Amino acid sequence: MRFISMIRATKESEMGAPPNPAVMAAVGKLAQEAKGEGVLVDMGGLAPSAMGARVRASGGAISAVDGPFAETKELIAGYSILEVGSREEAIEQARRLLQAHLDVLGPAYEGECEVRQIFGGME
Repeated sequence: MRFISMIRATKESEMGAPPNPAVMAAVGKLAQEAKGEGVLVDMGGLAPSAMGARVRASGGAISAVDGPFAETKELIAGYSILEVGSREEAIEQARRLLQAHLDVLGPAYEGECEVRQIFGGME
């Protein structure tokens, strides 16, 4: 089963601040472990919404609006594509990612991952 785990943006990531090097080292270690376990298919970070756009179809017309977008809590800062046996395994991988952040940034860190199964695909 394939899942996507999406980590929410923060005010800092939306401002384009570089990621904390210690967090990136911890996430890199976690990624190597997940890759070695055959669980990690792909992962990456996303540029701030100021560099993006939203394309919308409404009323028979297509429009595009440039970022930035106001609601940080609704924005995605990064993703992982996981190949696991169950939803619970995908959730465990998201827990590991957030724990890596907590281990470096401490209990004041607040973050969120959304985990969703991927249907279909282009393979």
